[in-house]
Formats: sequence, structure tokens, C-alpha cells
Amino acid sequence: MSDKKYLETHEWYSISENIITIGISDFAQSELGDIVFLTFPNIGDEFSKGNPIVEIEATKTVAEAYAPMDCKITEINNQLDTEPEIVNTDPTGSGWLVKAEITNIDDTGMSFQEYESFIS
Repeated sequence: MSDKKYLETHEWYSISENIITIGISDFAQSELGDIVFLTFPNIGDEFSKGNPIVEIEATKTVAEAYAPMDCKITEINNQLDTEPEIVNTDPTGSGWLVKAEITNIDDTGMSFQEYESFIS
């Protein structure tokens, strides 16, 4: 998990070259409960840091995942259309939400250790 950074809004992200992969933390998925549906942006949609990018519908509530930095969507995790529960079982792995091209880098997320301290 060392390559991932975390936000106070409970997203994680990792950067490879100019592409950011975004998901929600294990803590976030456990707080939401069983995830039943996700509403994704369109490929090419642009977001500013802090804008909601994915709506996450769970049995307990509806939440949003936010953009960690300015970005343009390049890929969505289509597997989650039919298997949204992957976000519950593997939120920081195969349960990633979107990938995007970074349009303005702002790599100010917390390390996993800092995030663990933040949520405890």
C-alpha cells in the first residue's frame, strides 16, 4: 500500500506517469456497508480537485468519491457495473473506480500510516 496516498474524504489514489487511479479506502467501504450500485462519469469528463466524480450507492446510504486533483477521466472500472461488491471485498485493488489523466498535479495525500492515524 506504500504507493497509495489517502485523502480526508476517504479516497485513495496512485499515480503512474500522468495517470491517476482513484478508489475508496477500506475504512470508507466498511462505513458504507454493502455497495449495490455506482454511477460513473463519462470518459473525457473533466473534474477539479474536490469535485464529486463517482456516486456510490450502498444499502445504508449514498456517498460520493471526490477527485484528489484536477483530472480528465480516461477509464472506468466496468466490472463494477455488474459486480459493485468488489469495492467491498477489494477496495484498494480490483475495486478501483476510475483512472484519469492528471491535468494539474496536487500530490498532497496522506501516507497509509498518516491515514490510519487520521481515522483512529
